[in-house]
Amino acid sequence: MTMGDNNHHQVFDVSANGYGESKCFDDDGRLKRSGSVWTASAHIITAVIGSGVLSLAWATAQLGWIAGPTVLLLFSFVTYYTSALLADCYRSGDQVSGKRNYTYMDAVRANLGGLQVKICGVIQYVNLFGVAVGYTIASSISMMAVKRSDCFHKHGHRAACNVSSTPYMIMFGVMEILFSQIPDFDQIWWLSIVAAVMSFTYSTIGLGLGVAQVAETGKIQGSLTGISIGAEVTEMQKIWRSFQALGAIAFAYSYSLILIEIQDTLKAPPSEAKTMKKATLLSVAVTTVFYMLCGCFGYAAFGDQSPGNLLTGFGFYNPYWLLDIANVAIVVHLVGAYQVYCQPLFAFVEKTAFEWYPSNKFITKDIDVPIPGYKPFKLNLFRLVWRTIFVIITTVISMLMPFFNDVVGILGAFGFWPLTVYFPVEMYIVQKKIPKWSARWISLQILSGACLVISIAAAAGSFAGVVSDLKVYRPFKTPN
Repeated sequence: MTMGDNNHHQVFDVSANGYGESKCFDDDGRLKRSGSVWTASAHIITAVIGSGVLSLAWATAQLGWIAGPTVLLLFSFVTYYTSALLADCYRSGDQVSGKRNYTYMDAVRANLGGLQVKICGVIQYVNLFGVAVGYTIASSISMMAVKRSDCFHKHGHRAACNVSSTPYMIMFGVMEILFSQIPDFDQIWWLSIVAAVMSFTYSTIGLGLGVAQVAETGKIQGSLTGISIGAEVTEMQKIWRSFQALGAIAFAYSYSLILIEIQDTLKAPPSEAKTMKKATLLSVAVTTVFYMLCGCFGYAAFGDQSPGNLLTGFGFYNPYWLLDIANVAIVVHLVGAYQVYCQPLFAFVEKTAFEWYPSNKFITKDIDVPIPGYKPFKLNLFRLVWRTIFVIITTVISMLMPFFNDVVGILGAFGFWPLTVYFPVEMYIVQKKIPKWSARWISLQILSGACLVISIAAAAGSFAGVVSDLKVYRPFKTPN
């Protein structure tokens, strides 16, 4: 079996007995894992502090000084709590010697089984597809922002400076077609490190500009209840926008869909669940402090006028070169993040195709492409064709609906309840054999129910946002 077909859990399928306490192998016969609290925290922070951070000032503006920070804190608490429940599901049965679940779907299969596995798979992969579309839109917005900021710098802030997003989406798509040919998850670690550095770069610049703006004007904008109802926003719009803000915040916190995969990199002892809980606490704390600062200083700087995307909404014009650096950092980060989120989807499709058509040469045959000075690159035709088509589809959909905030809200709402709350809670109940109608069972169900209501509200708000965008929208034209 080659590494290329991505089913590499079986590569070291040596009977575990001989390797119980061996120096090179873990209890499942795979090579010893070496991950620690720090590496797991780094992975989580890379996955979480993504483009979602840029819409937090806008989300805070919809909710106001009381509800905005409160909702951010509530989401961080729920994310931490349910992630701790999910960490306990990495092993079935005993936390030290139970059977490992390598992916989120494996954990659902081991604990809940049946139809729920299929539902989980659909939600997870649709969400990953949606993230690919969201990232394509976000990257083109940042590339346009660089172009526009240079134009404003030359011609003054009153200049029209209209730029079309289509060529930038095509450029991003071409880059992703190239990177998508990297065979599997193991080989994109370097991309992940670059992405993490970039996400801190642009988030810090956004935060710094917000702080500078507040310091310069000497006054804090905004109100206790958020954006005021009046000429610009009707009462109905205010309600929808508040719901949409919930979706944006949910999107900013969602990383559960890759939590088990991260936990599978940890060394034991101590038990992986223990290490993962520490890493989750650390990374959710860091992320929440960062989000509070970005959301609150952005809102303090702009009040009701907070842009949907902090670095491209042109609340700031100068220093223009600093904005350009931040937006280039966003694009580099998104090129990497797109791969981190799409690789599990690629792997799933290729593995399924391999199982269904094991004798089909188009799917199974690798062609060696010689690279001077390096070992030959293994090119698989099926991988080349299907991944290229996937990137083209996400790019075309992005061109058709280029509204960042609404897409982010829909994704956050769609993925938050099932993946962050429902499955972890249900699996934990099965794992710990919590009796029905006991106090613990009831409180877990209340938590799950409350999050479902929030998800539905957020989805409704985001769909309402898309509907209002569509009224003034022309396909393949960029909203200014």
